[in-house]
Amino acid sequence: MTTDFKRPLVTVDVLIFALLDEALKILLVRRPDEPGDPFPGRWALPGGFVDVAKDRSLQDCAVRKLREKTGVRTPYLEQLGSWGDAERDPRGWSATHAYFALIDAPQRAGADTGAADAQWIQVDEAARKRLAFDHSQILAAALERLRGKVEYTSLPAFLLSEPFTLPQLQHVYEVVLGRPLDKSAFRKRMLDAGFLQEAGMVDGPFGRTAMGYGVIDRQQFAVFPRTFKTKP
Repeated sequence: MTTDFKRPLVTVDVLIFALLDEALKILLVRRPDEPGDPFPGRWALPGGFVDVAKDRSLQDCAVRKLREKTGVRTPYLEQLGSWGDAERDPRGWSATHAYFALIDAPQRAGADTGAADAQWIQVDEAARKRLAFDHSQILAAALERLRGKVEYTSLPAFLLSEPFTLPQLQHVYEVVLGRPLDKSAFRKRMLDAGFLQEAGMVDGPFGRTAMGYGVIDRQQFAVFPRTFKTKP
């Protein structure tokens, strides 16, 4: 069946977050410097056009793009929102559907990106860059959503490989939130929430051992009744 109206360009962009070198980082790709490509050489979020032959849904497209860019499947993928207008892409009226993913221990970031380069960049540095399209706006929205949810959910656990210790988990929270948390209150919050299960003793810092934990259900996150206490 044919239609009498032009169809917009439809893409999916994925904001892929990971904890690397003691910092929260995001995977960015550099746009190819080729004739006809918009924003040549500019850093951008990984993503691409919806493939109607491969993608049954926007979520399927996001999962495919994540696998192509990192070689891993994420334990957490959430739709962030949609952006679209006649100006965001010089090739025509364009709409993109953004997802954000949390992954642990990225294995081969940047593989099969279809871009000239790919790099894990600290989120605050990435936020200062002049990204392609409207990706700076999308990144700002993702960071606001992520940091807001971290205040009252167990999302940071998806950034860790299992088993992990409670001090390791607290450190991830502090990195994402950018502030120290009260140790005893944090420990009580995590254990009372019922989303962790013991996984045996693991090696900790300074040659000590500590109880390791894993997430009981990686299909969802725990919700806490209040935000975290800052360390006095």
